[in-house]
Order: sequence, then C-alpha cells, then structure tokens
Amino acid sequence: MDMMISRSTMAQILDYTLLGPEVTNSELAAFIDSAIELGVGTICVPNSMVNLTAKAQEAGIRVATVAGFPHGKTPALVKAAEARLAVQSGASEVDVVLDIAVVKEGDANRLLQEIVAIREAVPSPVVLKFILETAVVSDDAIVTAVNALIAAGADFAKTSTGFHPAGGATVEAVRVMASASRGRVGIKAAGGVNTWEDAVAFVEAGATRIGTSNAGAILEGAPE
Repeated sequence: MDMMISRSTMAQILDYTLLGPEVTNSELAAFIDSAIELGVGTICVPNSMVNLTAKAQEAGIRVATVAGFPHGKTPALVKAAEARLAVQSGASEVDVVLDIAVVKEGDANRLLQEIVAIREAVPSPVVLKFILETAVVSDDAIVTAVNALIAAGADFAKTSTGFHPAGGATVEAVRVMASASRGRVGIKAAGGVNTWEDAVAFVEAGATRIGTSNAGAILEGAPE
C-alpha cells in the first residue's frame, strides 16, 4: 500500500538535479524556473554554477552541489576545498563522493579520516551528504560506511551518483542504510528514481531525501 504523502511534502524532499559537463547557463536558468514552478525543496547543480543560483535562493530553494563527483578518487583535502568554495559561492548543501574503493573495503578508519576532513572544512549548518555508490558495495560495507558517517558528524548517507554503470538506488540498499542509521543520519536515494511510485517506495524504505532529474514526472504522478 502506498504511503500517504502529499504532493507538496514530496516536492520538499526532492533534490532536483541538473548535473553533467554539458550544462549551459541558459539550461540552468530554465531548470531554476522549473524548480520554482514545481516547488521543490532543493536543487543540485554543478559546483562551477552555484554562483548562478540566486533566483532559486530568493525563491526559498536550498542549493546543493557536488564534490569529488562522480568518481570519488580525488584526495579528501581537494574535496574539502571544493566543498568550501561551493559554500562561499552560495551552496548550503554538498553531496560528496567517498572513495568508493575504501567503502568497498569497509575500512572505517580511512572513511573517518576522509569524512572528518571534509566536515571540518564545512561545519554545520552546511548539510553534508556522502555518496556510497551502493550498487557496487556489499551490505556489510554499507553498514560500516553509515556508522562512520554518524561518528564523523555527517548529515546524510546517499546511495549513488546516478552516473555509475552498475546502477543507482535500490529499495534494498535504502533499507540497509536506514536500518544502520536508526534516524541518526538522513538517507538519500538517488539514481533511477523516475516516477511517483518509485519515490514513494524509497520513502517507505526509509529515504528522507530523493535525488532525481525527473522531478516533474514524479510530481505529475501524485494522487489527486
């Protein structure tokens, strides 16, 4: 049975996303107009374009961006510098790709080192979400990563970049993340969330944010 969730409530937990190297200024402007019309809570845009989001911010939309995206293989201090610059440019949230090999290995100490370095660069109230790329890591590794995020003061664990060929979010991965978190960090499902039914299924599994480039299609599917 579908969770009883309103269109406006769903809109507010959407991170409406426009990422990719080919995004132009005019495309970003049209995207922001769309975000305002849809009433989404957050937009997620390329780091180099955060300074072009004033219209969204004036409309009360949170602005997120990414660091270490999409591969996660840059040093933690480089990701920290990316995150700091984004905040200086107007972002209030940053989605950071962890070193996926370290996530796969379940190396809690190295995960903590990376997360702490970035958290220190952008303290609260900046919202930090860390991407695990759950399609390529085991459930045990997901649990280890979520526990490291909790210990290091992260705000969200996020499933996926949406750019990995192995795929994006699954309901099963979100359940594992939510069970490990027990409400201590938020859970963001991203990658392949395309319909209202998809979004509701992820919320029912424990997601507290939904990352999607298909906000319009999702919200059009809301029940009357």
